[in-house]
Amino acid sequence: MIGKGKVGVLLLAAVAAGVILSAGLNLSPLTNAFLGSGEKEKGSEVGAVAPGRVLPIESIPALAKEVSPAVVNISTTQVVRFKRPRMRSPFGQQDPFEEFFHNFFGNIPREQKRRSLGSGFIVSDDGFILTNNHVVEKADEITVTLLDKEELRAEVVGTDPKTDIALIKIKAGKKLPSVPLGDSEKLEIGEWVVAIGNPFGLGHTVTAGIVSAKGRVIGSGPYDDFIQTDASINPGNSGGPLFNMKGAVVGINTAIVQGGQGIGFATPIHLAKSVLGQLREKGRVTRGWLGVYIQRLTPDMAETLSVPGKKGALVADVTKGGPAEKAGLRSGDVIVSFDGKDVSDEHDLPQIVASTKPGKNVEVIVIRDGKEGKIPVAIAEMEPESGQTRAGGPDLSKGLGLTVQDITPEVARHFDVENRKGVLVSSVESGSPAEDAGFREGDVIRAINRTPVKDSKEFEQLMKKGKEEKTVLFLVERGEGRIFLAVKNR
Repeated sequence: MIGKGKVGVLLLAAVAAGVILSAGLNLSPLTNAFLGSGEKEKGSEVGAVAPGRVLPIESIPALAKEVSPAVVNISTTQVVRFKRPRMRSPFGQQDPFEEFFHNFFGNIPREQKRRSLGSGFIVSDDGFILTNNHVVEKADEITVTLLDKEELRAEVVGTDPKTDIALIKIKAGKKLPSVPLGDSEKLEIGEWVVAIGNPFGLGHTVTAGIVSAKGRVIGSGPYDDFIQTDASINPGNSGGPLFNMKGAVVGINTAIVQGGQGIGFATPIHLAKSVLGQLREKGRVTRGWLGVYIQRLTPDMAETLSVPGKKGALVADVTKGGPAEKAGLRSGDVIVSFDGKDVSDEHDLPQIVASTKPGKNVEVIVIRDGKEGKIPVAIAEMEPESGQTRAGGPDLSKGLGLTVQDITPEVARHFDVENRKGVLVSSVESGSPAEDAGFREGDVIRAINRTPVKDSKEFEQLMKKGKEEKTVLFLVERGEGRIFLAVKNR
């Protein structure tokens, strides 16, 4: 799952029997309501720490006692359905041993309940809880356990897979303790933080450490901007809060480095605050869309393109018919400012664009041929879950068990794919025809019935045509080789 040269990162969503299962941005009035009066944080300022990194021991017990009632354990149940394994016989269609296995082992169950554990924290006294999307994704049942061991059923209010944030709600019939959301942008490297969660299903656990780094990019998506901390976090901590020493949440514990020691990552709380209102009101997030593919501006590129300060996001390509193309942006432009906000590198631009309200006219400043220019752009709305589609929609894909997505620059880097034409197989359902045919996650589909596939839209069109054929032939690229895989129509 990790491309060449990438650091292995585990999402902290779940623990089952000791086994790791695995991970429009405008501040609305709702967010302010969750924050209480403005963004006033509980507790008092911690005095200056003496040289030698002295742990503020006296502050941590009081902090943990104050905020722990608002931290919850989350248990999810998912019903996984699968086919009974077929007996393959070298003697013909009927296997003489199948009856023996059936009589000896009995009927193999066709569905199984998969349970996992995570964490969350209450952000309003009426029961709204923030957690990671991967903690509750695809769950059939969600149970929240409070500090006093009371268990309550929860429902999903809204999810945002792009930032891995989810909002769920419980009905307790009483006012619940909540925690304030702080300002993660004011965090300092070396500042003390406290993590509380449900590691390995052990229940409320308190650990402390410091902010090791900010703005970490771990390859999890277009809005990578993680807080790195050495406060001990483990599987089951996912979705739990990271507090500053004033008792305000500054991050959502999300991932760890596989095999690493003292290296954990938390989603900055400012990302959660920016989507919170939309999750409650609409259940999803509406984002601005510019329609450009960007890449890192290296010092050599900056020198060649005569970019002063060697800062900005290099436009590798523009989407046909998108806002950028309509406005006149070109491949090779370097975006240094967007709607009055400086763009230092390729990580800044996606978040700035996403936070822009669709339909707004903004000014984009670019460096082209060594000269600065201003280009007005009308921002469009990003389609939800853009680039992902269930293979073939309701036609051939029914029961195929294959999910694909467009090969974006981020996906190409993550999976070490040079040619972005085609679609990436992002998941293969166990026991499905796609699995039987030999498909694997990470495969790149280049052609269907010998017709090249450009993107997920063309993939869907070709799949619809393919329902007229007895067999659909896929040209698949796997690693450095190519193979054909055939799937029979039902």
